[in-house]
Amino acid sequence: MSETTETGGHAHHGYIEDKSKYLTRLKRIEGQARGIHRMVDEEQYCIDILTQISAITSALENVALGLMDDHLKHCVADAVKLGGAEGELKLKEASDAIARLVRS
Repeated sequence: MSETTETGGHAHHGYIEDKSKYLTRLKRIEGQARGIHRMVDEEQYCIDILTQISAITSALENVALGLMDDHLKHCVADAVKLGGAEGELKLKEASDAIARLVRS
């Protein structure tokens, strides 16, 4: 886990300051997915369904990019400042995550 700060004994991830923003976005995406399910159930036009899938894909990519940005600014930056194996591990994790995002 990527924990960057501790307050009151609780570790926090880099995205914690934007948690409500991410939850709002994810709730909207969840609603879009239900909408696509309904469209298929109602046998709506294929292109309309594909358009909605494209919108969800874009929304998820934006969430992923935001999380990656937060991770780099907080978790990775903090680990690199400390140096050593932990810094190298965080850089490798970030690099691997970016590769997964690019492939998807």
